[in-house]
Amino acid sequence: MGRCRQCEVAIFIPLSSPMKTSIKDFVDSAIPEIVRALAIPASAAPLSYEIELSKSPEHGDICINLAFRLAGPAKRSPRMVAEVIKKALDKERNSGLAVGLIDRIELAGPGFINFFLKRGAGNEILNAIRKENESYGKSEAGGGKKVLIEFVSANPTGPLTIAHGRQAIVGDTLARLLEMSGYRVTREYYLNDAGRQIRLLGASVLSRYAEIVGQTYPFPEEGYKGAYVAELAENLQKKEGAKVPLTEKGEAKAGAFAVESIMEGILEDLNMLHVTFDNYFSEKSLYKEKIAEAFKILAGRSALYQKDGARWFKSTDYGDDKDRVVQKSTGEFTYLAPDMAYHRDKFARGNELLINLVGPDHHGYVARLRGACQALGHNPECVKVLIVQLVTLYRGGAPFRMSTRAGEFVTLRELMEEVGVDAARVFFIQRKIDTHLDFDVELAKKQSDDNPVFYLQYAHARISSILAFAGRPIPKQADLTLLKELETMALVKKLSEFPEQIADAARLLEPYRVFDYLRELAQVFHKFYTLHRVVTDDLALTDARLILVDAARIVFRNGLNILGVRAPEKM
Repeated sequence: MGRCRQCEVAIFIPLSSPMKTSIKDFVDSAIPEIVRALAIPASAAPLSYEIELSKSPEHGDICINLAFRLAGPAKRSPRMVAEVIKKALDKERNSGLAVGLIDRIELAGPGFINFFLKRGAGNEILNAIRKENESYGKSEAGGGKKVLIEFVSANPTGPLTIAHGRQAIVGDTLARLLEMSGYRVTREYYLNDAGRQIRLLGASVLSRYAEIVGQTYPFPEEGYKGAYVAELAENLQKKEGAKVPLTEKGEAKAGAFAVESIMEGILEDLNMLHVTFDNYFSEKSLYKEKIAEAFKILAGRSALYQKDGARWFKSTDYGDDKDRVVQKSTGEFTYLAPDMAYHRDKFARGNELLINLVGPDHHGYVARLRGACQALGHNPECVKVLIVQLVTLYRGGAPFRMSTRAGEFVTLRELMEEVGVDAARVFFIQRKIDTHLDFDVELAKKQSDDNPVFYLQYAHARISSILAFAGRPIPKQADLTLLKELETMALVKKLSEFPEQIADAARLLEPYRVFDYLRELAQVFHKFYTLHRVVTDDLALTDARLILVDAARIVFRNGLNILGVRAPEKM
């Protein structure tokens, strides 16, 4: 064999199958022996190699280029290195690790290592997918570990923006992923119903309320100016008439009314987006006893001290660049104080891993929060803070500025109503969270392959159409050895990757990987469909291909479910 055609596939055998390994796992298990036999220093051995789909059946099913990667460090020809690798792989195969998967391993050309899979290896994959159905992709990797994911937690000072929407979808998808991987997940919304921002909101609403009842009340310099504030004031007047006093007491009343009203709208938006929470935690509840309890623990560990009339957390002892004030000389708490108490409460509820999704303005906050948890007696490694970058909305090629206080913003609800919930969810999840996201509204509305949500959903709809066109039940069994074309093999192998992809996405806390996998699966499926008819005059081949596309339907559906997106049968 002169060369392989690279195809981004890795054979993965479902854990419920008799074949409990993958080609990559199999090769990786032999690498220590290979490196030893070649006398290569561990630091000089390459950490990666390609697993490729062979160009033709006579050259096997899979080939790897490991010999070429090790030839330089080993100071030998690729062919000589390949012979050492084959010997180690044969030894590993004979030990039983790849029983049921690999028939034989051969060398070709200047150093290619070709794997011939046992006849029927693809049968196991497709049969496992159809047998497990909705459970395909699930695992017990999490071992029932309790995880609390806190996300969105938007201040109830205005409607949700598209930045909140991205956090909502990332958090919700991550929760679904972790549940698929055997974790016990709690979704929590931290309700910021206390502090300066709520006072500003109350004062803003009261000032507009005063105008409605023919009075005047000063509008705060940093108040909220959106049209929604005037609407809140109108609703307050309808409920209370002219009875709200134009005092600080009235500000508190107006603020409480505004928070309740805004939260109703926020919950409606989240429900539209298919995002739900198990718990809503009130910041107010921390001010009675829990902050004092946290301070008592910190003081007992010499992690608090007094200076200039204020109370400081000795955060430099825990990796921060400077100590932080937790209570001002006025007696007012900084935002770190309730957060300390809140995270202590999270652990007290039996959670073993805390995941916080926050905006990019929280970069400097991570060290002090983890330090506070450590000072309170908890493992800081059990606190994961994920920074979700901002979103820029594009319309007609131009960005649209957003500011909650100035009232110049596009609400999440407006976006959902314009592009649809499915498009919103896919667009929000399709990039790594630490990458700034450009959201193209016009693209999100297109009914074409350029639109990522359309591309994914169309693959599922096309499969449903094929199955309906067949006009007969999908057979329970068929001669799956007939599935031997290059594009067919590529599809089988891509389907087999799904459990591994889900496990990796959960382990790395990177939900965008699910979208990436489904996009690649759609590419492989569409290529297969373009070149090979499913329903033909050959009944045996038709039966085999019906089973294949039904397995693809299951994987698309399961993947789209993780993304919280519909799997339509027609489009």
